[in-house]
Amino acid sequence: MQQRNWIDRGFEISARHFARRTSRRSFLSQLGTFLFGAASIPLLPMSRVGAQAADMGFKDPDIEGDAGDPQSCDYWRYCSIDGFMSACCGGTATSCPPGTEMSAVTWVGTCRNPADNRDYLISYNDCCGQSRCGQCFCNNNEDDRPTYVPAKSNNINWCLASSTTAYNSTVALVLGISEGN
Repeated sequence: MQQRNWIDRGFEISARHFARRTSRRSFLSQLGTFLFGAASIPLLPMSRVGAQAADMGFKDPDIEGDAGDPQSCDYWRYCSIDGFMSACCGGTATSCPPGTEMSAVTWVGTCRNPADNRDYLISYNDCCGQSRCGQCFCNNNEDDRPTYVPAKSNNINWCLASSTTAYNSTVALVLGISEGN
């Protein structure tokens, strides 16, 4: 019983001290600022097409002449990849390995398919949830931009937007034919 009184008294003292130093208007002002700031986070300049594609059950379009080895760094979809290729880590070029999840945010590149000589918009999604795969590292920087242009930068750990920040590998999803072709 004595223990409970000590805890109650400590909370009472701290609550009274807080009430003396803070007005209701000040508290509501700070709360409003925090809520406005938290609501602004989704407006940050990041491409979320990968998350939308995954939510809608995205399937890679059939591309005529999609030839090449998805486990090779020279595969046409990997023109702007920076990381371990999911196809070497238990997944495919378009799906994450078992036990990992696709990041909600992504960087985007444009790659030319040599089979049909058309440019395609590629979404590079990190697979998150396990430690680095360590196989088939590929660092192609075509169309890469500095990190202050996040949607076009392949030098960011995109797993920061996932439930875990552990990076495993990267997939390359074809979103469609690039405009102008």
